[in-house]
Amino acid sequence: MPMGYTLTDICFSYENRAIFSGISLEMESGCFHGVLGPNGSGKTTLLDLITGHLKPQNGNILLDGRPLDDLNVGELAKKCALVPQDFRVNFPFTVAQVVMMGRYPHLGRFSAPEARDRELVDQAMAATGISDFSLRRVTELSGGERQRVVFARALAQDAPCLILDEAFSNLDIRHALALMTLVADRVKHNGLTVISVMQDLNLAARFCGSLLFLKNGRVAAHGTVDEVFTESVIKAVFNVSSRVYFDETIHCKQVVFIK
Repeated sequence: MPMGYTLTDICFSYENRAIFSGISLEMESGCFHGVLGPNGSGKTTLLDLITGHLKPQNGNILLDGRPLDDLNVGELAKKCALVPQDFRVNFPFTVAQVVMMGRYPHLGRFSAPEARDRELVDQAMAATGISDFSLRRVTELSGGERQRVVFARALAQDAPCLILDEAFSNLDIRHALALMTLVADRVKHNGLTVISVMQDLNLAARFCGSLLFLKNGRVAAHGTVDEVFTESVIKAVFNVSSRVYFDETIHCKQVVFIK
């Protein structure tokens, strides 16, 4: 079942520093949402709130119409999979073992993985191009390889909502394009909901259906790429001049920066 989020009057502060003050927005199911903004604008905090890692001081967060607070950790893990920005494992698990961790929310207590679990793990490793080193220790991998492993773990989790926190930042352009294409195809054909913090505006415009621009903990713009991927929004959010144009090669809006 697709999963969408509704946030109403969310307030959140770290100690005495306010991050969000009454933010409200809706991220519909079955869409690839890009979350953009300068450093310190609240992007990662937003993801921490919608994944339940942080709780707002005020306001409500609904996941598919249900209060997030009503979901326990196991229930939430079946609904949402997270690819964090920085993934570290200190124990020498194999790649296959780490990817199998994505199946844990679906296993009974003390239950061993079954054929379906192993099938989903194999599919996730094949989709992310890591099958060839499935028996290598994850502690021996490069940063980009580890990122693909944690991406595969999230895919194996088989959740209807995928949360990505700069999940493409450690990848070379070939692997970044491959994974973004994979995700976009699952949004289109399987109804997957994706919420992704991104830094690359051109990749966001190419693959996302909806863009959320944050600045100073507020919604600066939110809508389709056609609606909000504009020179005026980019200037207001990032304080840089740009030229937005339609690229005939990839059939979408792109941007070049003037200064």
